[in-house]
Amino acid sequence: MTEQRGGALLRTASSPGRATFLELFFDLVFVFALTRVSQRLIDGLDGSAGAVAADVGRTLLLFLVLWQVWTLTTWVTSRYEPERTVIQVVVVGTMFGSLVLGVTLPRALEERALPFALAYVAVMVGRPLLIAVALRGHPRRMVPLRLAAWAGFSAPLWLAGALMPGPRLALWVVALAVDHLGTLLGWPLPRLGASRVRQWLVAGEHLAERYQQIFLIALGESILVIGVTYSGKEFSGDAAVAFAISFVITALLWRIYFYRAGHLLAQALRTAGTPGRLAESAAQTHLFMVLGVIGAAVGYELVIAHPYDTARPDWLVFVVGGPALFLAARSRFEYEIFGRVSRPRLAGLLALVLLLPALVTVPAMSALGAVAVLLALVAFADARRAWHRPPESSASPIGREALGEGGPEA
Repeated sequence: MTEQRGGALLRTASSPGRATFLELFFDLVFVFALTRVSQRLIDGLDGSAGAVAADVGRTLLLFLVLWQVWTLTTWVTSRYEPERTVIQVVVVGTMFGSLVLGVTLPRALEERALPFALAYVAVMVGRPLLIAVALRGHPRRMVPLRLAAWAGFSAPLWLAGALMPGPRLALWVVALAVDHLGTLLGWPLPRLGASRVRQWLVAGEHLAERYQQIFLIALGESILVIGVTYSGKEFSGDAAVAFAISFVITALLWRIYFYRAGHLLAQALRTAGTPGRLAESAAQTHLFMVLGVIGAAVGYELVIAHPYDTARPDWLVFVVGGPALFLAARSRFEYEIFGRVSRPRLAGLLALVLLLPALVTVPAMSALGAVAVLLALVAFADARRAWHRPPESSASPIGREALGEGGPEA
């Protein structure tokens, strides 16, 4: 009886595959949190090249904390019924913790370190423990217990770093490495073994939609940056052109993402022999695509604010580097869905890299315009290849492998 009551939390074949309004509500926090990431990057651009690189690395650390929280919450709602009260409590509680992370993120490595660390530890430890209690005697309760145990291993490092400014960065790097290593290895424990993500039974349509939504969240953050930056300036023709180009690039990123692999992720997950393996790979790819979009948003703000200043090398890291990172990750995504390498995207990536030295000598808006032209050519190449051809189906080479002994974990 206890096992049956715990099993009521699990998704079934009749569960809706679409994301729920609760999850969309949860995502609102991440629109805000991602703006804090880009703002921290902007604030760190005043300094030497070494100082800028160091600040980018620190901001990346904080972003990966947000990504860990969002990703694990997505897997929770893909494995458990989001309409159950316990799961709703978990998601809303995680939402509040994520809001605290977003609020404290701009100064998380300075005076707001303790609330940042406390919020993260509370989410990472409390969420799986609450789910394990709700599962009661069900065999799957061992999965959240593994997650809670690994979060407990890293928690002292997060809290020690928050209390000790000197070794804070080093302690948090190690703590985050422990958290990500646990995810990679399946949170192994003595006698209990591991529970690899790739062996989980997942709701493919749901996961696909959630990955699409986190990419749209990143695009939404870009739109917010474009609008806030331009509305905060005196209206001028120069800034208006940069504003318009920034919007065009954002629209092109949307087009390149969704055509056609972005539309077929659900189909690929549905037909994969081991959908967890493909979902695990897609999660990593979306991490880099989202980073590329955030980097591009930082570039928009710089160019709208200084359209005719000569493009500095540290500016080009974002103006050119953000779209380049997106194209590189999008090329991998093409392989995940179709089993091929996207030549137009690789050509666009190569062109961005080759143009980089020349763009150092031109106004920032010219560099932004060159990025827009190259992305437009990639989008045009996609459309041209599809002319008079039937729509493709997914042919993912990932997830075809046979599972090891024991099969998938329910």
